[in-house]
Amino acid sequence: MESPAAEGDAEMLAGPDPELAATMGFSGFGKKARTFDLEAMFEQTRRTAVERSRKVLEARKKEQEDQAEKEFKSSFTDPAASNSSATRAQSTLKPRDTTCSESEDSSDEELTGTSAVAQASVQSSAGDDDDEEFIGPPLPPGFKDSDDDDTEDEDNLCYCNGRSFQFSSQSASLGNPKNLRPIQNPIKKIPDSHEITLQHGTKTVSALGLDPSGARLITGGYDYDVKFWDFAGMDASLQAFRSLQPCECHQIKSLQYSSTGDVILVVSGNSQAKVLDRDGFPVMECIKGDQYIVDMTNTKGHTAMLNSGCWHPKIKEEFLTCSNDGTVRTWDINNEKKHKSVFKPRSAQGKRVIPTTCTYSRDGKLIAAGCQDGSIQIWDRNMSVHTKFHCRQAHATGTDTSCLTFSYDGTALASRGGDDTLKIWDIRQFKKPLHSAERLPSFFPMTDCCFSPDDKILVTGTSVKKGGGSGKLFFFDRETFQKLYEIEVTDASVVRCLWHPKLNQIMVGTGNGLAKVYYDPVKSQRGAKLCVVKTKRKERQAETLTQDYIITPHALPMFREPRQRSTRKQLEKDRLDPMKSHKPEPPVAGPGRGGRVGTHGGTLSSYIVKNIALDKTDDSNPREAILRHAKEAEENPYWVAPAYAKTQPKTVFAEVEPEDDETDKPEWKKRKI
Repeated sequence: MESPAAEGDAEMLAGPDPELAATMGFSGFGKKARTFDLEAMFEQTRRTAVERSRKVLEARKKEQEDQAEKEFKSSFTDPAASNSSATRAQSTLKPRDTTCSESEDSSDEELTGTSAVAQASVQSSAGDDDDEEFIGPPLPPGFKDSDDDDTEDEDNLCYCNGRSFQFSSQSASLGNPKNLRPIQNPIKKIPDSHEITLQHGTKTVSALGLDPSGARLITGGYDYDVKFWDFAGMDASLQAFRSLQPCECHQIKSLQYSSTGDVILVVSGNSQAKVLDRDGFPVMECIKGDQYIVDMTNTKGHTAMLNSGCWHPKIKEEFLTCSNDGTVRTWDINNEKKHKSVFKPRSAQGKRVIPTTCTYSRDGKLIAAGCQDGSIQIWDRNMSVHTKFHCRQAHATGTDTSCLTFSYDGTALASRGGDDTLKIWDIRQFKKPLHSAERLPSFFPMTDCCFSPDDKILVTGTSVKKGGGSGKLFFFDRETFQKLYEIEVTDASVVRCLWHPKLNQIMVGTGNGLAKVYYDPVKSQRGAKLCVVKTKRKERQAETLTQDYIITPHALPMFREPRQRSTRKQLEKDRLDPMKSHKPEPPVAGPGRGGRVGTHGGTLSSYIVKNIALDKTDDSNPREAILRHAKEAEENPYWVAPAYAKTQPKTVFAEVEPEDDETDKPEWKKRKI
């Protein structure tokens, strides 16, 4: 059925003017365009589907009646078979067989894809009318409704090619592999396929910091240096663009960017924490407290060596420090004259204990500290008197808890103890750890642990003695605390580890001065991927050979230097200049010559001894020594003679008297030489 609009278009295309059609390129459309009325097609399809469903229902009902009549007759003739016939009476014809037989009867009608969809919708509507009868194509094997999900006992697991699959018992019995649901392997999330090594120095890298965007990395170590690494600005040579010593001769213990990434907190071995800006220039330094005051609350700052520090996750001006003076203090970057608040951890007997690490919770409402007596104490940020949670025996007594970190969801706390353990706690039930991993050696007071960005993996490093093997990075499942994976980093201890959530890259600081970055080209973003693709820049020798061009715009033309057109041309011109391309004199070997001092001594006394005191020439008669040059001076006058050429009389020299006459004269008449 064609619409009038379509007929009009066709008449326009094949109109009475063939020349115009040929000119416009429509000469090939001699026939009218065929159109389709979708509403009519859907109506025809619906009628066909209803008719087929009606035939299927009639055939099925008739077959059931025949079967029931046959069973009824057989029950009278053979009563022994009544049990089996009752069972067979419940069986019905398979829907697939019915559909196939019905499709053979009506094979003369062809259905398109649209009609098939309409037929499925009609079958579903027919199924609503008759709940007991199954209409439409059969369900795939292993299919289960939402009601079946609640009643099913337990899914089975299978592993194939390193991947785990989950399937129900029904799909397993039917053997349908299409219903297997792959489970994400947590090991696949670890980005460790590639690595780069940054050479910080030769001593332990004890601090790592990444800004929130992941563009810059800072490393600090036992060599007092803090180095800045810019991933976007580095090339494959992997050189730091800045190195400084902000705390003079104190080991760097902690480095961290603020939540906005514009300032850096530096915690070192002294009692005053420093805040640097993004380029390493000082912004603030905490005040030092009075060490002669007993009550640490009354002092304005720390009085002993710092142990750790961190920024507030929400407030960009606030940070936290802990010290050997037994206090945990919060600071405001705008007020360096006094701390903001003081938290004093206490032992079970009420005595002062030293906090070795401190941190904020993810929302910034809680402050946690790990102490030397093995306890973990947590305060409300706004209430500094009494602890909100505490566990006295979190780790072995007398060991330094090196790290505390909260999970991203804020419900779990991981602690790395000096007793070679890693524990995870639920802060809502803080009396007993959820899980614990042992035999993880830790020799450094800042050994790290951290959560993965998806909060499902916990990472920590191990320490080794010199020559005792390789330091490793261990990955534990947060729920079961099973060891999922391990990475051999280097033949030294693994001190710091950091898993950046945006970059999805793992930074590791080691005991031999290396900072390693692990990444995956597919799973990771930016970071180390930016610098490994850049080739090393070649040093330009021309810049060292050519002189600097001085611009003098108001100089006269005769004094103005010619403008350098190209470095290469200037280099070629300088190569032709005998003065600029003159080879330097090699060092003198042996005794000096040509007015140059030998290599045996460079002092004035050695020069005098060699050239004057040991001179073998006989200059006993000074008159003869001077007159030796008289002939040359007369032939080539240079200094005195030209000036007095007109006024100078003829030179008259005294005649030499024989030496015999000198002997006859008395002593007082002899000429003194």
